[in-house]
Amino acid sequence: MTTSELKEFAAQYTAAWCSQDAASVAAFFAENGSLKINAGDPSIGRDAITMAAQGFMTAFPDMVVEMNELSPEGDYIIYHWTLTGTNDGPEGTGKAVRISGFEQWTIGADNLIAESRGNFDAVEYQRQLEFGASKPEN
Repeated sequence: MTTSELKEFAAQYTAAWCSQDAASVAAFFAENGSLKINAGDPSIGRDAITMAAQGFMTAFPDMVVEMNELSPEGDYIIYHWTLTGTNDGPEGTGKAVRISGFEQWTIGADNLIAESRGNFDAVEYQRQLEFGASKPEN
């Protein structure tokens, strides 16, 4: 992929995360692609990736994902993002969340994501689910 094609791919991927259509996120992955989030087990294949994306979309019905940066690093593409939303899904806390992270992509020969390794601060995410996005005052 050229740099401009990669930027367009990432912009469309970002829009898919904002769409509340989990299958549209999975469509950016190879048929047997994988999405791993932090230390969790990888979601392998589009059906599993759809379920993983749906989990976030259900938890955050107003979820917005912004692309912060896209940078090639060796054989990988690093996609930096920020997720904002309110945890108003079933059994949600009603708290606002704003968390940033990144995905390390391996792009396959089909120009789809073969592997994505996602990372974000899970401790801060849990704190925000309990107390909201603003930091507690000391």
